[in-house]
Amino acid sequence: MIVGICGSPRKQATEHVLEEALRMLQEKGLETKLWTVRGKWIEFCTHCDYCLKNKECVLQDDLQELYALLTEAKGIIFATPVYNGGVSAQTKAVMDRTRSVVAGDKNFFKNKIGMGIATGGDRNGGQEFALMQIHTFYIINGMIPSGGGFFGANLGATFWTKDTLEGAKLDEEGFRSLKKTTKRFAEYLELYGKK
Repeated sequence: MIVGICGSPRKQATEHVLEEALRMLQEKGLETKLWTVRGKWIEFCTHCDYCLKNKECVLQDDLQELYALLTEAKGIIFATPVYNGGVSAQTKAVMDRTRSVVAGDKNFFKNKIGMGIATGGDRNGGQEFALMQIHTFYIINGMIPSGGGFFGANLGATFWTKDTLEGAKLDEEGFRSLKKTTKRFAEYLELYGKK
């Protein structure tokens, strides 16, 4: 199963683009599940170390649902809007809170395939920095990060939304990067995603 995590608190461009990526993967015969931060109760990690001793997070919020999905996932897609040149606070909170699942199983994420999508109001508004944060998360956790390859999708899919859903829908270059990235992601799942 592929889990797509939407890090936008709004049902706008980022969620739309992630849904398109999941649709492309479904067309390749892959099972997908969308999980969004929108409307969810997500506390911030306080690095209290409760999870290191108890193998679970002290915070029992809506992330429990995501933890269950990630257990089954062969591939993970983080899709984030760009906030101040990086991932959204909600995306970062999700990443930080996965510390508890890794405390329970240090190999929790090992060899899962990771992909990133970043949407921004400007053409060069921090999308690559956001993708680097996503890839850093994947690398730290022993995952296999997947970009889209050279000439337009190096680190993953990037969209210029002009701060609107319509802007994302009209971004031909963004969709070109999404197609390249989902293609490479599916190839990596085929090559490396068998546990």
